[in-house]
Amino acid sequence: MLGVIRHKSIRPAFSAIRHLSSAAKEITVREALNSALDEEMSADPKVFLMGEEVGEYQGAYKISKGLLDKYGPERVLDTPITEAGFTGIGVGAAYYGLRPVVEFMTFNFSMQAIDHIINSAAKSNYMSAGQISVPIVFRGPNGAAAGVGAQHSQCYASWYGSCPGLKVLSPYSSEDARGLLKAAIRDPDPVVFLENELLYGESFPVSAEVLDSSFCLPIGKAKIEREGKDVTITAYSKMVGFALKAAETLAKEGISAEVINLRSIRPLDRSTINTSVRKTNRLVTVEEGFPQHGVGAEICTSVIEESFGYLDAPVERIAGADVPMPHAANLERMAVPQVEDIVRAAKRACYRSVPLAASA
Repeated sequence: MLGVIRHKSIRPAFSAIRHLSSAAKEITVREALNSALDEEMSADPKVFLMGEEVGEYQGAYKISKGLLDKYGPERVLDTPITEAGFTGIGVGAAYYGLRPVVEFMTFNFSMQAIDHIINSAAKSNYMSAGQISVPIVFRGPNGAAAGVGAQHSQCYASWYGSCPGLKVLSPYSSEDARGLLKAAIRDPDPVVFLENELLYGESFPVSAEVLDSSFCLPIGKAKIEREGKDVTITAYSKMVGFALKAAETLAKEGISAEVINLRSIRPLDRSTINTSVRKTNRLVTVEEGFPQHGVGAEICTSVIEESFGYLDAPVERIAGADVPMPHAANLERMAVPQVEDIVRAAKRACYRSVPLAASA
């Protein structure tokens, strides 16, 4: 029987959350991910990376730059173009106590391996009554990039977020990327780690604490990126930046928006969301994925169930268009949320504009 008893990790799952008072420097999301991988591989010899072009080419997006030279081909494994094959190998390695980090060149390719992710990784701990742990991370770019068409532009947050047994994380900033990836690698359960290709080159200020090798963020805890009192805006990944830009525009018109960076899709930080809505009495959810059965729909339901009496306006839900992603640049822009969409939704929630029904 494949039985690996779950052991308590020696290293802490996350560091204590303290106020980050000063920014030490700026680093890109790419550098944050690379440093997190490097430090976790250095700290734990059971951690290894596998995927297409992660070694000799140093990663399709250079996330694994320098790791092959440092750790060798036994811990940085270039695989054939067969997601079903190397994902299955990774899950099997996790059954035996190793800690694989499986990179998908894009999460669209994870559909080739979804049986291993859902049926082999997510369910084994429950089906074995806790005897089999599956400490594995599935990571790579998720959602729309630019001009790559319908088959390479899907957001998988709600896909994987609906499956018990998985943890699903989606970082926005360099702090998110570094702290959440470390948490994912250290976690005893399978984690789906949804990055964004367009954020890899973005730079964000980070404190000395974030750069410390012990830094780690808690899974399941959202972050209030901007405090406000008139409307709550929830977002994840690239849409957090859009929400923050929308909040700046709204502030010029006298609307104070509170922006919540979800960070964790599953588990979802319902407490932070509902606490904010009970303060602002309004909610706008923002996501890049399809609207039906989306992350925003789950957030709306949570607020209706727990904070309905606090709402002063209908919930506004901003999502991608309910169509396969167009290839043409002008149509692609229309298919994903823009800053102006968030601004309009927040103004509707605050009764600063004509409602959609009235203008139809």
